[in-house]
Amino acid sequence: MPYHTFECSKMLPDREKHAVIKGPGEDITSALPLGNLNTVPGTITERGCAYCGAKHVIGTPMKDVIHMSHGPMGCTYDTWQTKRYISDNDNYQLKYTFATDMKEKHVVFGAEKMLKQNIHEAFDAFPNINRMTLYQTCASALIGDDMDAIAKQVMKERPGVDIFVCNAPGFGGTSQTGGHHKINIAWINNKVGTVEPVIKSKYTINYVGDYNIQGDCEIMTDFFNRMGIQVISMFTGNGSYDDLRAMHRADLNVLECARSAEYICNELRVRYGTPRLDIDGFGFDLLAESLMKVAMFFGDDCVEKAKAIIDEEVARWKPELDWYAKRLKGKKICLWPGGSKLWHWAHVIEEEMGVKVVSVYSKFGHQGDFEKGIARCSEGALAIDDPNELEALEAMKMLKPDCILTGMRPGEVAKKIGIPYLNIHAYHNGPYKGFEGWVRLARDLYNAIYSPVMNLAAIDISKDDFDTDTGFKTRTMLSDPGVPREELHTENMYTGKMDIVTPLRGKKYDFPAPEPKADAVV
Repeated sequence: MPYHTFECSKMLPDREKHAVIKGPGEDITSALPLGNLNTVPGTITERGCAYCGAKHVIGTPMKDVIHMSHGPMGCTYDTWQTKRYISDNDNYQLKYTFATDMKEKHVVFGAEKMLKQNIHEAFDAFPNINRMTLYQTCASALIGDDMDAIAKQVMKERPGVDIFVCNAPGFGGTSQTGGHHKINIAWINNKVGTVEPVIKSKYTINYVGDYNIQGDCEIMTDFFNRMGIQVISMFTGNGSYDDLRAMHRADLNVLECARSAEYICNELRVRYGTPRLDIDGFGFDLLAESLMKVAMFFGDDCVEKAKAIIDEEVARWKPELDWYAKRLKGKKICLWPGGSKLWHWAHVIEEEMGVKVVSVYSKFGHQGDFEKGIARCSEGALAIDDPNELEALEAMKMLKPDCILTGMRPGEVAKKIGIPYLNIHAYHNGPYKGFEGWVRLARDLYNAIYSPVMNLAAIDISKDDFDTDTGFKTRTMLSDPGVPREELHTENMYTGKMDIVTPLRGKKYDFPAPEPKADAVV
């Protein structure tokens, strides 16, 4: 077994089987790290808790809902607005966050009375919203507040409102994946089957496991609508509370993120006989295959529409992708997402953008995620389960990647050592789904790797010959013919034209010279 031991973790023997390097001829039988285990004490993990997995990942993207956390203010604040879960109702769920704000006195004397008062106040403040989700936290779980009983009392007192209770305290699992499971099962147990949908097409699906980051869901549902397929519910990106209560009437569950939402798909199959079809919404080839799989489930007329969509999109966007792939070829990246992008992107980003994936990791992935990810990785890739900051730094210094694809916390650490990153949790300039979205990701990757800013980041102004008291000339100064200057031409990524910028005074630094480009993705 090709386990890799980090120098910084040698004093933690339990960490020795959480990282592997895929060698020649090795597969998942000999190159699989341990995963989905309790965090090893002392590693200072960057994982989220079960409450975060329930509220932040799955619950919050529901758009017409008051999302109320029963616990300290810090819990709800930490899970508010850190991802761009947009919606078509003016982003209501991103504008407001709600908490009962438990204090020490509530832990001692109980907080049920305060919870009920908070629920009524929230509904009074937003009379046009009559749906609510209640999230349990560690504090309210430990003192045993009966949130279900309070919810029933309020629904009796306020006819017309509906409240969903999610009992997923932070300690309710090894990581946020424990919260994924709890909210999936609670929703199907308590809400699915309580609303009958209006059926408008002979083909119906639930689109599951997409959270509409910067509009991902809208890209996919547009494809489905053009194929003549009605999307009854979206679990849960831009999803409506009542639509999600009607999931039992769909002909098919189309599943994107298996790590966060396979649980409800499996239960819908057991209880209602609804089949499950897993897809990949990222990458030209995988997206085309996915649309065709969904179309073939419903028949020939859907297949013809899917083919037409694919042909149109590929013809429009493939030349753009090829332009970026030519310039990204051979660049090394670390693919460090939270969950399913570990395997959604592992091979397709290599094949279609020309980059080399030198490492994959997951903070909360199960063995199945690593099996799929490592099977899709090329030889030499370093796979890590639940890495901490020191391990990530050590891996970056060893692998010397050109860019890190991850979230903000490890990404900002990478920037400190001169390595650019793309935020693939909340996206830099998404959406990244769809054919155009995949080109948008390639553009962001190109911009990150070739940005002159990262050259500047490596400058040590305490040692280099750099006039810190002079500063940079502004564009206004550049327009003044009386100011002597050297001209440095660089490509403007949005116009494709060559702009003039100010070089550094003193020591000269070599910046990459990009080729002129006729067309650019804006």
